[in-house]
Amino acid sequence: MHERGQAFCDKGASLAAIGLGDRNYARIFQQETGIDFLLLIDEDRRAYKAAGLGAGNLFHMLRGDNSRSRKRAKAAGHRQHKLGRNPFQLGGSFVFGPGNSDRFAHISKTFGDNADPATLLSALDRR
Repeated sequence: MHERGQAFCDKGASLAAIGLGDRNYARIFQQETGIDFLLLIDEDRRAYKAAGLGAGNLFHMLRGDNSRSRKRAKAAGHRQHKLGRNPFQLGGSFVFGPGNSDRFAHISKTFGDNADPATLLSALDRR
């Protein structure tokens, strides 16, 4: 998302991420990744639970789709950052519009199962 941030801004969108760590973890993560959008903290995983996001387990590490995601991320120069309190928490990607409208939701099935940024961008055009 960091690399495509300007494309989202050009469409009038604002980006935000929700992380599980504390303030110090969030500060270090922002410094290491260089993200310049809003990073919120949810140590108690309230937003994760409200969105119905699940958790992975050790067996997820052996899944083929997870292995392919790790290889893609490594080839792109990404690396695993410090593990937080809930390293098995899975994520999701959401696009919300004006008037409390849900335009897109992707709930991760395993680690590295992220929504395609192009799909998120196209969701901004939906009314």
